[in-house]
Amino acid sequence: MALLAGTADGVYRTEGRDVASASQVLDAGRVLRVRRFDDRDGVFAATKSGLYRSRDGGDSWADLGVPREEVYSVLGAAGRLYAGTHPAHLYVSADDGESWRELDAFQDLPSRDTWHTPRHRDEAHVRSLGAHPDAPDRVVAGVEVGGVHVSDDRGQTWEERRNGVHDDVHHVLVTGPDRWVASCGGGLYETGDGGETWTRLDADLDRTYFREAFAHDGVLYAAAARSSPGTWRGPSGANAALYERRGGDLTQVDYPGAPEEVVLAWTVRDGRVVAATNDGSVVERGDDGWRELGRLPSAVGSLASV
Repeated sequence: MALLAGTADGVYRTEGRDVASASQVLDAGRVLRVRRFDDRDGVFAATKSGLYRSRDGGDSWADLGVPREEVYSVLGAAGRLYAGTHPAHLYVSADDGESWRELDAFQDLPSRDTWHTPRHRDEAHVRSLGAHPDAPDRVVAGVEVGGVHVSDDRGQTWEERRNGVHDDVHHVLVTGPDRWVASCGGGLYETGDGGETWTRLDADLDRTYFREAFAHDGVLYAAAARSSPGTWRGPSGANAALYERRGGDLTQVDYPGAPEEVVLAWTVRDGRVVAATNDGSVVERGDDGWRELGRLPSAVGSLASV
């Protein structure tokens, strides 16, 4: 099974477990998400130069023509394709990416005027989109910086779910119709009631910058750094950690590259969890812990198995 890695300079593909022989298959600048969906063919790459799709495992790609160039997130659910952009707008396609229309109600949320930060050109972006197979009409959006928001009618109307969760949302992992885990610049949060209330999972930890959580076979995986990426190269370094939750609290585990390298991306390949870091290291969870498979030539922000 091949591995597609969305990196700081495009998409790379590795064949099998041979990470060292990875080749660039899409030159699209920074890639935010590489994703596959059960209800449609192919793999999607959300990048700063557009939303691309490959139907042949990454050999060739087509630009799907989202109205805004910088696409930060993508979702396929209930026969529709969604794209979240920078600035923070949402688009939907009912014809598999042939045409797009904006979900205007997303702009009418009460907190919309507060979605901005100096480090992102005084704007925000839709960094995460998710849905659960048991509730495919429910779309969960995470905005950096702007919080979590939900639609129960495929994006036609929206409600805020930002109370009790940090507003710097990098990713929302949808593990059930009402159960989500939000990875934020100020903590890791979980809800079991569709965002009505949130519980902080990292209250007893000394790292607060989370980029993305992942779940497989009942285990929750999460990684954190001391602070935001601008500090990772400084004298104190990233001071990163990797955590696993197996029915109880988050437990810190060892991994290759710690504490300098931060795990940013996850997938499952051949039944094993695979992760990648800001320095391009690809690591795999074995029965006796994590081991390095090899390195890619650029920072990895997203992974998908094909």
